[in-house]
Amino acid sequence: MSSELPDPDVNAEAARVQTARIEDEMEQSYIDYAMSVIAGRALPDVRDGLKPVHRRILYAMHEAGVTSRSSHRKSSSIVGETMGDYHPHGDSAIYDALARMAQDFSMRYPLVDGQGNFGSVDGDPPAAMRYTEARMSAIAEELLADIEKDTVDYRANYDDRLQEPDVLPAAFPNLLVNGSSGIAVGMSTNVPPHNLAEVIDATVHLIDNPDCTVEDLMEYVKGPDFPTGASIVGRNAVHQAYKTGRGRIRVRAEFEVEDDERIVITELPFQQNKARLVERIANNVNEGKIEGVRDLRDESDRDGIRIVVELKRDAMPEVVKNQLLEHHLESTFGVINLALVDGEPRVLTLKETLEEYVRHRREVVRRRSEYDLEEAEDRAHILEGRLTALEHVEEVVDLIRDSENRDDAKEALIEAYDFSEAQVDHIVSMQLGSLTSMEAEAIEEEYEDVQATIERLNEILENESELLGVIKDELREIKDEYGDERRTSFIEDTGTVTREDLIPQDDMVVVVTEDDYIKRMPAADFRAQGRGGKGIIGTDLKEGDRVSSVFFANTHDYLLVFTTHGQVYQLKTYQIPEMGRTARGKSAVNLLDLDADEEITAVVNTDEMDDDEFLTMVTRDGYAKRTAVDEFANILSTGIRAIRLEDGDELVDVEVTDGERDLVVATEGGMSIRFDEDEVRAMGRSARGVRGIRLTDGDVVAGVAAVDPSQHDWLLTVTQNGYGKRSDLEDYRKQSRNGKGLIDIKTNERNGTVCAIDAVASGDHLLVMSEDGQIMRTRVDDISKYGRNTMGVIVMDLVEGDYVAAVDVIPAASVGDDAEDELETVTPETDGGDEVEADETDDDDAEDELETVTPETDGGDEVEADETDDDNGETDVE
Repeated sequence: MSSELPDPDVNAEAARVQTARIEDEMEQSYIDYAMSVIAGRALPDVRDGLKPVHRRILYAMHEAGVTSRSSHRKSSSIVGETMGDYHPHGDSAIYDALARMAQDFSMRYPLVDGQGNFGSVDGDPPAAMRYTEARMSAIAEELLADIEKDTVDYRANYDDRLQEPDVLPAAFPNLLVNGSSGIAVGMSTNVPPHNLAEVIDATVHLIDNPDCTVEDLMEYVKGPDFPTGASIVGRNAVHQAYKTGRGRIRVRAEFEVEDDERIVITELPFQQNKARLVERIANNVNEGKIEGVRDLRDESDRDGIRIVVELKRDAMPEVVKNQLLEHHLESTFGVINLALVDGEPRVLTLKETLEEYVRHRREVVRRRSEYDLEEAEDRAHILEGRLTALEHVEEVVDLIRDSENRDDAKEALIEAYDFSEAQVDHIVSMQLGSLTSMEAEAIEEEYEDVQATIERLNEILENESELLGVIKDELREIKDEYGDERRTSFIEDTGTVTREDLIPQDDMVVVVTEDDYIKRMPAADFRAQGRGGKGIIGTDLKEGDRVSSVFFANTHDYLLVFTTHGQVYQLKTYQIPEMGRTARGKSAVNLLDLDADEEITAVVNTDEMDDDEFLTMVTRDGYAKRTAVDEFANILSTGIRAIRLEDGDELVDVEVTDGERDLVVATEGGMSIRFDEDEVRAMGRSARGVRGIRLTDGDVVAGVAAVDPSQHDWLLTVTQNGYGKRSDLEDYRKQSRNGKGLIDIKTNERNGTVCAIDAVASGDHLLVMSEDGQIMRTRVDDISKYGRNTMGVIVMDLVEGDYVAAVDVIPAASVGDDAEDELETVTPETDGGDEVEADETDDDDAEDELETVTPETDGGDEVEADETDDDNGETDVE
């Protein structure tokens, strides 16, 4: 039966078990953990600016006597004592903290004087702790000054063997001076370092003017002062950080351009890894993201940083400099002025940080004064006893001599002269030599000094202004001893200078060949000639190559470059290499990702486009399509599709339209058709379009002109053999799209096929370039005006076997006064009778008007990427 009785020990254990919800227990445990990390590891105390590990390292060195006046001691010894007595964590964490306090590139005023390899700005780790030695720096001792005078509270260490300070006395505002960074649970801190002299001046000003503002303090604290120097860009972010406790400060490397040949970097932003920086710059140069660099060297040594970026001969230093700034030489320092105030984390303004420090120093000086006062009063009491004994020296000596032992002598002295125990202990221990008259005078002087000290200490303790005066005097002494000049300067944010900013806005003629050679030449090199001239050499072609296109653009124009394959690329005119007229050019593959058989067929200037406009395209097989401009907002470096083409079809020409223009599509066979652009509905980029003109067998589209009667006066047609004409717009009556159109120009043996058609106005100039590289610029007004169905006049005199390759119009607004030249002009009267009409009575009802197919009999010519049309007869396939 007894075996079935409950065990009393089990019942006692069960009684101690408490029931709790797991959610509540997890929440409380996590809060306890978080607060332990926040208060015990990651965040600095606002009073001394130190985390526990740094405080314990310095205190362990202080207790071991490893001061700035002692010899260096092995780091492993310091780490061991710190870990064994105060910080029971891993030795690597302690050594990392010790090493950081010794790094002059991490600490504005290093707290540890290291000997050996403590790491480098290249990111090299410190040597093992058994190889390095350390001791406290002189300024670190100021953090522990007077700690033995009961100036701070102590607490038991982790095993209750020893006492460690909660905070150090901190004779200067270390949190601002050296900064701090750390990541806690749910919060982080990142306080930048500052100049000691500036911070002390601001602290003194705050003591004198408690109601001052952050702006007032910024008259003294200009901004962070990083150990690596560099420059802070602008002051607004600094003001924001000081006023709110948070901000983002841009820090820029210090560099200079030497002789326009090299950029030399001498200072880096705080916490920038130099080796990685050099590696990233080199990678960007190899990838083409940074242009104009021919060599990169790291010439840094013990005297400082020196990274040399050698520039190419034709490089623009300002452009390279700004490319380096954009990617490498500028960083952002995120200020989070978070620190522990009375054990709780708080984000502090500059004024609040200094106020908390002053409050701490007030307490330290008060406690120190109380300690010193107690010591002084004790000493004065002893001196008073000695002075009394000296006044009665013979009686005191006789009394001591007559006593049996020391205790009897003490009792006799107390009874005779009313000495205290402390006084009598001192008197009976006096040596005979101290009874001389000279010694008596020294004791009297010391007593007077002690009395003055007591009076001064009482004054400090009783008068707040005197106490604050002591704080200010001590701060000024620290400034005089350790203050130095700022390392970090300020520069204004003047913006970045791009390559484009340095390139003048000049008009250019761009030439592209069938073998994809491309170049640009100043348009001023080509003065206007009279029509019928031979032109001048425009490019040097390699054997078998021919000119495929020529166009006019400004160096700052953004160009949309369309190809025969229906692709579109984006290009800045200044990116095209500038060369002379006799140069061949450079391969376009360096600028555009063209296929082997892909050629540039049209170029559109984006500066002429608005968001509500359209790009209207025509293909070789007669299809037309309009696409909204905003569909071309994001063009990849590899290009994007502009139009879907069927096998054998090619994109021929592109014009910018606004929805209210007329389109005139011309064919190589001399036909043309004019219709409203709204007959071609807007479609997506991947659509094929609708039929614009019905072609006869063997005929193909030559180009399209977007006509605005308010801006244009004529249609200009140029043929393969160098002939052309101007015709009034009224000669081309409107029709519905998909018709065969009207005869525009005769394409007989003399003229050859049509090469281009453009809408022009008075004052425009024409650029004509032949396949063999001859280029001619002439005035549109010099080209004779004829009706439709005529042969036209000679525009450019070509040698046998050469043909017109491309034509472009220079608007009158872009024609400079220096473009005119007094060259021989071939007039129609001396033109050899080349003005030929098809019919002397070619009026508006001429019989050359051919069949027009209306939309009702369109035969389903509107063809999209998908042959199945919807209810509206429209199918856009994107």
